[in-house]
Amino acid sequence: MGSSVKAVASRLSVALLGAAALSVASVPAVADDVAALYQDKCASCHGADRFGLMGPALLPQNLKRLRKNKAAKVIANGRAATQMPAFAEQLNEAQIQSLVDYVYTPLAEVPEWGMEQMLASRIVNHEPGSLPDEPVFEADLMNLFLVVEIGDHHVTLLNGDTFEPIHRFKTRFALHGGPKYSPDGRYVYITSRDGWISKFDIYNLKVVAEIRAGINSRNLAVSSDGRYAMVANYLPHNLVVLDTETMKPLKVIETIGKNDEGVEISSRVSAVYNAPPRQSFIAALKDIKEVWEISYADEPSEDFAGWIHDYKNEKAANKPHEDFPTRKIPTRVFLDDFFFNQQYDLLFGASRDGEALVMSMDARREYTQLELSGMPHLGSGITWDYQGRPVMATPNIKEGLVSIVDMESFETIKMIETEGPGFFMRSHENSPYAWVDVFFGPNKDKVHIIDKSTLEIVKTLKPSPGKTAAHVEFTKDGKYALLSIWDMDGELIIYDAKTFEEIKRLPMVKPSGKYNVWNKTRYSSGTSH
Repeated sequence: MGSSVKAVASRLSVALLGAAALSVASVPAVADDVAALYQDKCASCHGADRFGLMGPALLPQNLKRLRKNKAAKVIANGRAATQMPAFAEQLNEAQIQSLVDYVYTPLAEVPEWGMEQMLASRIVNHEPGSLPDEPVFEADLMNLFLVVEIGDHHVTLLNGDTFEPIHRFKTRFALHGGPKYSPDGRYVYITSRDGWISKFDIYNLKVVAEIRAGINSRNLAVSSDGRYAMVANYLPHNLVVLDTETMKPLKVIETIGKNDEGVEISSRVSAVYNAPPRQSFIAALKDIKEVWEISYADEPSEDFAGWIHDYKNEKAANKPHEDFPTRKIPTRVFLDDFFFNQQYDLLFGASRDGEALVMSMDARREYTQLELSGMPHLGSGITWDYQGRPVMATPNIKEGLVSIVDMESFETIKMIETEGPGFFMRSHENSPYAWVDVFFGPNKDKVHIIDKSTLEIVKTLKPSPGKTAAHVEFTKDGKYALLSIWDMDGELIIYDAKTFEEIKRLPMVKPSGKYNVWNKTRYSSGTSH
């Protein structure tokens, strides 16, 4: 990290790492004796700097899935199926609580994690080209699923025709953002909240390489040509470009801009997406009112920063000043949740403050506003044709609504009432139905099925009373829908997508997302991108 970037990060670290948080030195719970206690009991596994080693990073951003009261129980009792020991006989309640307060205290400054640290972290288990190019199993390679089991940090490779597991492998702690496939479906890239990027060879059922691209990462995107991956980081504030063949970092893009007062600040990155028709990555920024588009084309268009045209020489072509040039699109509000039309020339962005906008990616300006109440989850939006016109449907994580938006007039043509806020919505081009969960609230065990031709709920499933039912994904042909029961004693349920008849249940350890190779690599309109 350059000195100017460090200065920016230092000035704004408190605001960006937790608006109400104080620096480590000024929080009473973080006293010298507590720091010493951490070094004695925790540092060997979680790192002296709390960035993580064999154990996960112990920073507030990395511990969002673990409440403080549960963290105290983990320290006291250990964690099953891990190397986390129990400290109840070594530490009293006050000491345990002081450690909890310590690890939930933000760092005083945005930490550095640059090229040197990334390269030092890189692990190569199998050199590129060293493994066979034929799969070691028989299956339709385009109808495979990866099922993430967050309960014990594993992933299951599932045959989408027989619904039989092919392989199950251990992953890094707390996967986040969903696996992303190479265009041919051979490789999958998996992101952990701790910033580890793992490259898994599906054909050979092996993790071939890993690199830690950040300290707290949100997700990654893979270019349409399969050559690059871009990682979105909360910590440090940047985007990282990886060479997918070698898993080496190619470029670190510091996310720096200006706030409403014109003061230069650094920003967390909420997410990054691949835009296939544009040959670019598009990033959502958490703390700057801008959308960033980063080209991975060999010859980016002239309007990307870093490119010039030599008007004195008619034969001269555009010459790159840098790889992966960036153009920045200003927005009125913070947009950290995106949806795109299938052409990727329109961006639908949602603000956590309740505003939703349509941005023209080519004109680089706001096109119009959307009338969407609550907090639409645009990242889980889907599209289909309704009465001859394309529509977008989005669940809502604050209200029991599914909004249907005409993508030509941008009018909200219907609000479908559900039995509670939902998080995931899915369909398939070959299916007349869209499925949406009720992820939050007392009806979290229900899933609604919507007829795409009438925009009415035609069926409500309650497959496992009292347990969260969420995240549907379809098979390659759209004939079957797979649903997760998010519980440690969970299941993967396969349904006939036409009759809604239950076909099979597979026991799994808190399965969350599942990702079909065909739907993801072909950017199906019925699944998130």
